[in-house]
Amino acid sequence: MEERLLRLKDIIGDKNAGIAPIVPVSKSTWWAGVASNRYPQPVRHLGPRITAWRASEIYALVCREV
Repeated sequence: MEERLLRLKDIIGDKNAGIAPIVPVSKSTWWAGVASNRYPQPVRHLGPRITAWRASEIYALVCREV
């Protein structure tokens, strides 16, 4: 079974596209959290300009933060 992946706009939301955030933080706060290991590391082998995160890790993060 293939793991579901989420792009950054799916995680932090995108008002212009009408996507509600899963983790309501700014883009810079998200990347600072990734750098400090507060948030999960991205999966980078998808392509040179494609960054995504495992959905299971994002949902686990939300469960820990609640």
